[in-house]
Amino acid sequence: MNRDAYLALWQQEERVPFTGWDFSYLKGRMMEEQPPWSYSARAAEVLQGAASVLDMGTGGGERLLRLREYWPVKVVVTEDYPPNVRLARERLLPLGVRVEVVELTLDGVLPFNDAEFDVVLNRHSGFNPAEVARVLTPGGTFLMQQIDPWWAYDLMEVFHTSPQCPDETLANCVTWFKDAGLAIVTAEDWTGRFTFTDVGAIVYYLKAIPWIVPGFSLATHLDGLLTLQARLEKEGELRFAAKKFLIEARKPA
Repeated sequence: MNRDAYLALWQQEERVPFTGWDFSYLKGRMMEEQPPWSYSARAAEVLQGAASVLDMGTGGGERLLRLREYWPVKVVVTEDYPPNVRLARERLLPLGVRVEVVELTLDGVLPFNDAEFDVVLNRHSGFNPAEVARVLTPGGTFLMQQIDPWWAYDLMEVFHTSPQCPDETLANCVTWFKDAGLAIVTAEDWTGRFTFTDVGAIVYYLKAIPWIVPGFSLATHLDGLLTLQARLEKEGELRFAAKKFLIEARKPA
């Protein structure tokens, strides 16, 4: 295909909406290696015996709903992206879940009481360590899986960008949570690969994950896409660095 044909295909991908934390649209087109731990399995374990849980940055509630059989009596979630807020309310409010619109940042305040939650969960969302510690009950558990800031650094290089939050590494997060008064139970990191079979899938992905290439659009980043297309035709697939880490911490009783 020529440049115009690729451009037409990529324009279609750019228009496909994305909500929740659901990449099923890219099934068979984006393949991601997985870390040795299971966030969902560990979340199910820490929920056992809990009376309350806060799920930070729940998206459309996709991951939380997979843990439905382990929910305690009190379940609260936060989300701030409007399409996800609507989706979370549609899915979770009928199940008795409280949905709060909260922007999660390193210095943001959570609209909850001190010692309100036995468990706080966070999968790939923002956090303020001091606030996490504040809202946990004594003896409560915080479980977080996070995307390392250097995830897809080699994809960023194609578009001449760099990590938006380079300091949010495992080592720094461990220090921050210790400083907030939590005891670290587990701290693990992992490096692998994720692969795309076509450049259109990358267009969809970069629109859905805007912090990798801020302001991404076909109009402003076409040269990078054409570079990737040439590489794809030479190599047969497009592989990039995947990096995640897991922290489990506990508030002293």
